Parts: sequence; structure tokens; C-alpha cells
Amino acid sequence: MVVRIFGLSIIITIVSLIVAFLYGGTTALFLTLILGILEVSLSFDNAVINATVLRRMSEFWQKIFLTVGILIAVFGMRLVFPLAIVWLASGLSPFQALDLALNPPANGAETFPDGSPSYESIITDAHPQIAAFGGMFLLMLFLGFIFEEKEITWLSWIERPLEKIGKLDQLEVVVASILLVITAEFIAPDEERSTVLFAGLLGMITYIVVNGLGELFNTEQDEDDPDESEDERAQAERTPAVNEAASVADAELRRRSGPSDLAKATGKAGFFLFLYLEVLDASFSFDGVIGAFAITADPIIIALGLGFIGAMFVRSLTVYLVRKGTLSEYVYLEHGAHWAIGALALILFYSIGTHVPEIVTGLVGVVLIAASFLSSIIRRRNEPEDAKDHIEI
Repeated sequence: MVVRIFGLSIIITIVSLIVAFLYGGTTALFLTLILGILEVSLSFDNAVINATVLRRMSEFWQKIFLTVGILIAVFGMRLVFPLAIVWLASGLSPFQALDLALNPPANGAETFPDGSPSYESIITDAHPQIAAFGGMFLLMLFLGFIFEEKEITWLSWIERPLEKIGKLDQLEVVVASILLVITAEFIAPDEERSTVLFAGLLGMITYIVVNGLGELFNTEQDEDDPDESEDERAQAERTPAVNEAASVADAELRRRSGPSDLAKATGKAGFFLFLYLEVLDASFSFDGVIGAFAITADPIIIALGLGFIGAMFVRSLTVYLVRKGTLSEYVYLEHGAHWAIGALALILFYSIGTHVPEIVTGLVGVVLIAASFLSSIIRRRNEPEDAKDHIEI
């Protein structure tokens, strides 16, 4: 399974490194490899969250995410997105923006001799609005998870109280709005306050619309599913002993292979989950794309390193988590990934006013996910498979 899932990513990595060497020699080869490692290290939490959404999608929409989705991730976010920022911010045509990217000022200067800004400086100047949009989208995702009632909690001493206050209607919107105002007022530069507020508000609206449409069509699908109704009726007719045995069997099946086909979204629900997943993936990509300019401003090297190597491995890791049923076996991984998302959102807000090293961003996510993974292992060792209660820490 490992070879089948990661085989294509390994092949594409080798080809990308060869292309990088032919494009710019050993320097380009080294930079591409560094960017690939950076993307994977920053995006492990992205893979876990992607897997939680992907396992709810039908096989058809999973394939769409792994084909069309990877094209959007590689070419859209890692190549077209930075060019679009330069195009919109500078008023240059797309071809002029590409020429600006491929021909930077000599000696790594931020401006050309005539005083016009470089491609890298334009991208850097656009960071406040990018961070506000991406940070708000990720923050809404984190708050939506942390405020909802869950059967299993990881950090119960804080998650349980948050679940209780989460019963207040639209609390996540209120909290996110307060944090956005604080960011614009106390963190963002004076000239960027209105821009940060607008971009953050746009990120919130995007999350509410895309997530709401996905939930809407997913609910309609569940109501119209005759097979699910028959399954529920059959379950109601069972004796308690049969029900208990069936529950154990169903739990074991979910543990090994993830959710049943009945739980997977198709049609409009699958489309909006796919759309939600693409926006989520883009939000995760913002820090990696911006961070890449600390290493190189060459769009070709960025596309090879972040896209063809990094994004492909993240996709493969996502598929591996789904196929192996890892999230069902290690139940705290999803919690750790969401806490990592919350941390990343706050880091993006803070980075609007102060530069945050990429190593800090990556380490925070890795530490939280590693802690949740270890907690999951401890839980599995201390609790029998058929136990009715769970351990909370």
C-alpha cells in the first residue's frame, strides 16, 4: 500500500529535481529540495485535516480531489497565485508579472535601479491581507471544531468547558470578529488596518458560505438516502444482544477502514466538500508560499519545490491516512491537527505586524500533532477495543 500511494510522489520528486537541475544547476536543485521539505513539514496538519474531510467524500470526489485538486494546488496556489498578487498589486499584465518574477534585480535588491519594486517585495507587501484572509478562514475552522460537542475529547480540561460555552449561538463568529478587530487595531500597521479588516471579513464570509453549503447539501442527501433509512429500521428491529454485537462489529469495521459508504458525500454535497477542501488547502498554503520567498523568489523553483514535491507528498499522506483508517485508530490526531490550525491562525495574525520564522510555524504544528499521536497510542494501550468509556487527559 505504501509503495502504491507514495510511488507517484516519489517519481514526481525525482523528475522535479532533474528539471530543477537542468533549469538552474545545483543551486536550483538544492533550493527545490529545501522548499519541498519545508512544505511537507509545514503541511502535516494540513494532511490530517484533509483526511478528515476526504473520508466523508465518495470515491468519485476523492479522485477529483487527487487529480483536479492537485492541479489547483500545484499550478493555482504555487504558480498562478503569486503572479496574480503581483498582477493586481502592481497593475502589470500577467506576462509582465511573469517577466518580473523571472528577472529579479541584481544582487538581491528589493527595487530596480529605476526605483520600481521587485517581484519579491510586492509579494511581501501583500502579506497582511493574505495572512488576514487565511488566518480568519483557519480560525473559523478551529473554533467550529472546538465549540461543538464531541464524544471524545483530547485536552478535556479545556475542551469540555469550551463545548459548554459553545452552545451560545454564533459564538465562533463573535470570537473571530473580536480577534480580527484586535489584530487590526494593535498588530497591523496603521496603513494596513482597513485592508486587514476587509480581508479578514472576506475570509470569514468564505468559510461560512462554503462550509454552510456543504452542510446543507450533506443534510439533504442524508434525508433522501433510502438505504440509510432501511438500515436504521433494520437496526431498530434487532434484539439488544444483536444490536450490541453489531455495534462492536461496526466499530471494528470503522476502525479498520474508516466511515461506511453511507456516510460519504456524493453529488452536490461532494462538490461543496471538494470546494471547501480546496479553500482550506489554499489557506494552509499561504504561509508556505510567503515563507518560500525567504529562500527564493523564482516562481519556477517555488512551483517545483512547493507544488510538485511538497503538495504531492501532502496529497499522498492524506490518502494514506484515509486508506489506513489512521484517524479512526489514533482518535486524538484530529484534535491535535485542529489545535495546530488554531495556533497557525494566531501566528498568521501576529505575522501581520511581526515576522515569524517559518521554523516556528512548522514546529508548533509538529509538536501538537506528535503529542496527540502519543496520547492516542497511550489510549489504545490502556483501553480494551470493546471498552465503552474512553480516557480523557
